[in-house]
Amino acid sequence: MDLLLSLFCSIIFLHFLSVNSRDSPPLAPALYVFGDSLFDSGNNNLLPTLTRANYLPYGVNFPGGVTGRFTNGRTVADFIAEYLGLPYPPPSISIHGTVLTGLNYASGSCGILPETRNKLIGTSVRNMQFHFHWLFKMTLKQNLEKEYGSKKELSAYLSRSIFVFSIGNNDYLNNYLQPHQYNSSHRYTPQQFAQLLVDSQGLKSLYNLGAWKLVVFELGPLGCLPSTIRKSRSGGKCAEETNALISYFNNGVGAMLKNLTSTLSGSTFIFSQVNWLAYDAMVNPSEYGLKDTRNPCCTTWLNGTLSSIPFLEPYPNRSEYFFWDAFHITEAACSLIAARCITGSSACVPMNIKALVQI
Repeated sequence: MDLLLSLFCSIIFLHFLSVNSRDSPPLAPALYVFGDSLFDSGNNNLLPTLTRANYLPYGVNFPGGVTGRFTNGRTVADFIAEYLGLPYPPPSISIHGTVLTGLNYASGSCGILPETRNKLIGTSVRNMQFHFHWLFKMTLKQNLEKEYGSKKELSAYLSRSIFVFSIGNNDYLNNYLQPHQYNSSHRYTPQQFAQLLVDSQGLKSLYNLGAWKLVVFELGPLGCLPSTIRKSRSGGKCAEETNALISYFNNGVGAMLKNLTSTLSGSTFIFSQVNWLAYDAMVNPSEYGLKDTRNPCCTTWLNGTLSSIPFLEPYPNRSEYFFWDAFHITEAACSLIAARCITGSSACVPMNIKALVQI
């Protein structure tokens, strides 16, 4: 009961701040978002890929309707933007002018490694290096440097902005765990592959471009995805061998962030440890106001193993579900994770986002 009360208070506090911030200056000048489909706000709509969420029931609860978000409503990044008092960062590909409040570079099915993509659905989208070394650098060169009169002003703007990203899911789901399509599981042990991903993230290069406040999300328990459970035939239980693979990566990211914080002057790296939070919500759903943490909220292709079937009505009690489709979480789950990282004391270390903006 104490856990549920704490969660309820966090969400109410977050909602109050987001409403109150409409008449107050933003807590940060901008929010820049990097990641995969968990954060994608519509970039894939404009890319040559079948990995899209530009149809109902996706977006059924979003204020603007269907946008390309891979959920029924807002993402974790959207909730962070609301807390900061900023508009939702628009998809970077859709913008042809200068936006000073941030951009969203996330793209569904992208991964850390260049070769990561889902061959089953014919997509070939961006990798992490493309995000870091090209897209954001182009934003700097073509827009931000022209907007600010001096390097000092631009540096001050960037140093107060918030950068968030979550990536690596597809390097496992659509690469390492697909031995018939990729040879990565034959070439690397689980520990070696995790370290390869950690070493390839390129966070230092983002810092060198001016990003000093970064929130890095670890991977969730991929062994508990509806798609993974159905394919593993584990009797409805999480595939713990898959979760064990993910732990190597998450532990490596945590160690890397500690090292970067100690070596990169002026930087603050927050590690969002959401794996345990998501897992606990699945094991103890009632403690988090949820009822179903095993099944997708909407009807999906191939018996709950793929994306939502277009235009079919999802289940009515969407706030009681953790999963939206076979891979992505509901707005309710996004709200839970965001609230814990923004104002909580354990999900994000060494501080929460509320403390980060005060630095």
